[in-house]
Amino acid sequence: MKTYLCAVFLVLFSAFTLAENATAQEKSSLPLPAPGNVTLSLDEYNRLVALASKPTKKVDLPPLPYAVKRADLKLHVVNESVLGTIQLEGEIFHKGTVKIPLTNGMTILDARQEGKALPLEQEGGTHTAILGGPADFSVTLDTGLPLGIDAGRASFTVPVPAAGSDKLTLTVPGDHTNIRINPGLITSRTSVNGQTTIEATLVPGQTANVWWTTREVVAPKVPREVRFLSDVKTLVSVSESDLKIAALANITVIQGEPTQFAMEIPAGYEVTNATGPSLESSEVQQGSPEVLILNVTGTAQRNHEFLISMERSIQDSRADVPFLTFRETQRETGEVLVEGAGTMELTAKEGGNLKRMDVKETNPYLRSLAHSSLHAAFRYHRQPAEAPTLALEWVRFPDSSVLAAVADRAIVTTLVTSQGKSLTEVKLVVKNQAQPFLKVALPAGASILSAEVDGEKVKPVQGSDGDRVPLLRPGFHPTGPYAISFVFLHSGAPFAKKGGSELSLPKFDLPIGLLQWEVFLPEQYKVKDFGGDAIATALLPPTSANINGLEEDDEISFAPLVAGGDFKSDALLPGQLGGFIVDPSGSGVPNVQISVVHSDTGTAFRTVTDQGGHWLVSNLPSGRVRVTANAQGFNGYTQDINYDGSRPSRLSFGLRIAAATETVTITSGADTINRESQRIEKEARKAAEARQYAASSNVTSLQRRVAGVLPISVDVPRAGNSYRFVRPLVLDEETKVSFTYKSK
Repeated sequence: MKTYLCAVFLVLFSAFTLAENATAQEKSSLPLPAPGNVTLSLDEYNRLVALASKPTKKVDLPPLPYAVKRADLKLHVVNESVLGTIQLEGEIFHKGTVKIPLTNGMTILDARQEGKALPLEQEGGTHTAILGGPADFSVTLDTGLPLGIDAGRASFTVPVPAAGSDKLTLTVPGDHTNIRINPGLITSRTSVNGQTTIEATLVPGQTANVWWTTREVVAPKVPREVRFLSDVKTLVSVSESDLKIAALANITVIQGEPTQFAMEIPAGYEVTNATGPSLESSEVQQGSPEVLILNVTGTAQRNHEFLISMERSIQDSRADVPFLTFRETQRETGEVLVEGAGTMELTAKEGGNLKRMDVKETNPYLRSLAHSSLHAAFRYHRQPAEAPTLALEWVRFPDSSVLAAVADRAIVTTLVTSQGKSLTEVKLVVKNQAQPFLKVALPAGASILSAEVDGEKVKPVQGSDGDRVPLLRPGFHPTGPYAISFVFLHSGAPFAKKGGSELSLPKFDLPIGLLQWEVFLPEQYKVKDFGGDAIATALLPPTSANINGLEEDDEISFAPLVAGGDFKSDALLPGQLGGFIVDPSGSGVPNVQISVVHSDTGTAFRTVTDQGGHWLVSNLPSGRVRVTANAQGFNGYTQDINYDGSRPSRLSFGLRIAAATETVTITSGADTINRESQRIEKEARKAAEARQYAASSNVTSLQRRVAGVLPISVDVPRAGNSYRFVRPLVLDEETKVSFTYKSK
């Protein structure tokens, strides 16, 4: 065995020696011993094997990818600028390319590395270079800084690079100039040939302030020619007697330091106001044309804003819109928005380089100045050879008088007997200015039995053109909305075993914002196929209509098939888990906190039931999951299931009313869970259908009135189903509902 191991080792060692010799020959020209066999002891062999099995020591990477060791700044003052170079030396530790920030706050004129041009990037005001490593680097930057000169003083600031050491060499004009630096330390100062040179050590990464006194008197600057751009946004307001102009002017100065701006005033217009944050004063310079002079403060300011108002009287129904312009502007752009006060039809005809635009595209500050209806909007860029033009023509219509009365809502309740008679109560919430009566056009064969105004009985009036219900009574002076009501009886036609029927409401001569109608039919009749011009509330989203000014029990509920929306029994998509949560009565429970935790991954999915008690989570992977439900006033619920994302199933369950703090934990198989979910959803559907057709308090109230208040004897049904309808914006027109029926 020992001999065999030695032979194996000799073969491996020979191969290793040959490879090593080949590598060594590439690296060195020294003579190597001739290859051959070497005999080792077993202990030496084991030691070599142990050394070969040791893991290679991991090379630690440097904590920083680079380091800037030194920065030499050599600057000199030339006229009103500081020019010079910055020499940055450092080392890159990481292999590959590294982004190195060099400096910020300086104007870089050129960048070089080893005499070659070096491209730079700018990120957030910092100039950076991309260099390769590991290697040393040396970067030279040609830079410039602005020099501030006041009477007897010159100064500038130096953003010092973040290097290991920063050295500054600065040359300024003047013999023995007293140069100061903060922060920093001046280490050398010389004065030769009318110039002073200092050497200083700066604080790395901090901005150094450099200043010195001068004996030269700063010569006054020659005023530069003023150049500026103007943008004028104009609102044109057309009223019955005058035409008003409101202009938002924005001026951007690109050269010079202007002290005032001049605007020509259109002929016939009078300036009513001129304001602006930089406006010192304004005056009208007489002449032909008149000129508005705007004197400003802060001549070095680059932006000025003004709000200028003008107006002139008008006698006819047409006018040309003036375009306000500033003298000597280099470029002029703007927008025009036209509004009309009152009821009018306005036509705008544009010309020149005026372009029509949507009113919604105009500047929001310009739109905020408008107070009337907006008719047209335009934009323009004034050209020397083509000026914009805008001609307006309008036709004004007289304003309509205010409605004497209006009804916010109407609550209508109809009881239908098996003989086909219908008893209907109409309740209205009225805002009345001065209208004494409500004109009611009853269907043929109907008559009014009683009427009330704000809870007090009044007597209906019969006229040749229809019945009238009083809206006011002696001594009653309403200051806000109040309730009126009346009851009418319609003879109708007796029901057969099956057939069709139609119900209609009278016309009213005042507008009704929303009409809600509840029809109560005897329980022995099964109805369907509703038609007419009213909408079944089962098709509308859930809400309740509490009528301000009526009694608390005067309401109609919009009850769809299941509270909270249509019953959601559609099949789930892969990766989804959801269901329906109900209370002991079978109603959906809203705002239940649902948590679905995947047992294998620990991932939690959380959701909340909607107003109908429905819940749903998505992107759930297959596996064992735990579903937890908690709601205020109910016991907690926990269910563990094996979820298959490719064949998702619904999980519906009920919550118990909390008598004590406890949690119900359910452990069932998949088939049991599916059967329980289907049972709960089926019972919830039945409970929702029962609630949908349940009579409201309006029906029971009308039934009681028939028994002891109304001057008639009608055998109204005591048991039956209610069907609810709604119709918005009703004015002087009948409301009809038709249906087919069959006796059970």
